[in-house]
Amino acid sequence: MTRKNMLFSLLLLFTVGCSASPEAEFVALVEDEIQQQPYISATQTMAVEVSVAPEVTLTPTEDTRLTPDDWQNWPIIPEVTETARGIYRKGIAVGNNPRAFSKVGDCQNVKQSFLGFFDHPGRYEGLTGIDDLQDTIENFQGYFDRDGQSTQYGFNAAAVLSPLWADPDICLPDETPLECELRINRPTFVLISLEFWFSGRTPEVFERYMRQIIEYTIAQGVVPILATKADNIEKDHSLNLTTAQLAYEYDIPLWNWWAAAQPLGDHGIDPYRDGFHISVEAWNMRSKTFLQTLDHLWKGLREIS
Repeated sequence: MTRKNMLFSLLLLFTVGCSASPEAEFVALVEDEIQQQPYISATQTMAVEVSVAPEVTLTPTEDTRLTPDDWQNWPIIPEVTETARGIYRKGIAVGNNPRAFSKVGDCQNVKQSFLGFFDHPGRYEGLTGIDDLQDTIENFQGYFDRDGQSTQYGFNAAAVLSPLWADPDICLPDETPLECELRINRPTFVLISLEFWFSGRTPEVFERYMRQIIEYTIAQGVVPILATKADNIEKDHSLNLTTAQLAYEYDIPLWNWWAAAQPLGDHGIDPYRDGFHISVEAWNMRSKTFLQTLDHLWKGLREIS
């Protein structure tokens, strides 16, 4: 059995969920493999020659943003940033689809529990607070009940950067799941939500891979939407802090899912499981608040041509 097939078999063994204990072994293998892969330059394109939109000169303004240390008080729904405007403008110029979004994520982002019902009228009518979002649902129709190439059970920031985890029947040779998804889907937005934690995962490792994902996404003219997580398995909220630091540094939107989950029972965490998986009530709130985020960003950017 080849090393690639062996790793794929290990992945299948753990697709029952993103539990934080036995999966650490197979994730460590992914981490080892990605170290052997060439660094993905943020200036590379994905097998498509594109023209770059002209640089936009911005007038500096006073920075009134809350600092990353205060991330727990950041709003749930992010505002449109000037950087997001520039990225979106570039994406439209190179032919990205203003009706498409993608996900880069783990089991907290699979269509069965997250967003999928928005592609099926009649299944979400009981969800309150979305009456004004129907035009957004219609604009992105067909992309809610879809995982794409960069969302899988057990995925982490290393896996989406490794060709070992790309579907060979869909992706190009040596293409990573991230490259494959953005090439095929050509979205204008991508949710980056890699919440899975395991023993030994450090904020430094997480940050290193997240930077590659963010920079590659920006280089393709796709607006990254980062996300905090509801759990605190690592005990010090260090991954949420790191995510906020990256959003602040790159001046990109952050959907504060952690803040949205706080009013829920057990702060959105399923008390009968492992401290990582969220409750049914939280799943509905998660879909709702991300739809609100997508709505706010799309309506703030759609007039850009």
